[in-house]
Amino acid sequence: MSIIRLDKYLADAGAGTRSQVKSLVKAGRINVNGVQAKDYGMKIDAETAKVLFDGKPISRQGFIYIMMNKPAGVISSTEERNDQTVVDLLPEEIRRGLFPVGRLDRDTEGLLLISNDGKLAHRLLSPKKHVPKRYYAVVDGMLDEDSVEAFASGLDIGDDKPAKPAILCIMDRGGSRSSAMVTLTEGRYHEVKRLFNAIGRNVIYLKRVSMGSLELPDDLMPGQWRALNMEELDMLKEIPQYL
Repeated sequence: MSIIRLDKYLADAGAGTRSQVKSLVKAGRINVNGVQAKDYGMKIDAETAKVLFDGKPISRQGFIYIMMNKPAGVISSTEERNDQTVVDLLPEEIRRGLFPVGRLDRDTEGLLLISNDGKLAHRLLSPKKHVPKRYYAVVDGMLDEDSVEAFASGLDIGDDKPAKPAILCIMDRGGSRSSAMVTLTEGRYHEVKRLFNAIGRNVIYLKRVSMGSLELPDDLMPGQWRALNMEELDMLKEIPQYL
């Protein structure tokens, strides 16, 4: 067993400084093993205790892993002088050290991982790991089998090298608008939009729905967030063909 004080556990998990987390306990915002904590000096088993902060679990590893449904109009950054960032959407008490793992464009919605685990972030974002990312896109005009083949061939999107082959799965091929799922294994700047531009289509709406094994839940609305559960975190770390 690893027995430590609750205030140290909370501070190590990134919930705030030692003085800040004491205030959290006093305010009744911390729950330990199903019971509201009243003593910030209480001893807990850091390996087995189930600790909740505002009803959301805090990782036992001392790291925080948050899944957010990023809303449009918010910047994927930790600090922006004139614009709201994804970190601004989190409680002030847990922001310290957190950063978005990768970026979504200002007008793109969907799955964004926010953490303070730099090692995992590097593994997920490394071009050598080919972690797949899947997007739902609505575009102007019609998509057809030629579009599917073009994505699979590796399109020229204006960089020194063509984009890597991508999977385009058409969902609705209406006349004025079409919708599709796009799966990429790289993360170039505005890549989904540039892929569609390369076949003469403009993106009207874009939402990331998965990253590796991590899926955006249907009930997580834009702007909402929650901590990853242990099953999701284990899957994210342990899938060998991705990481």
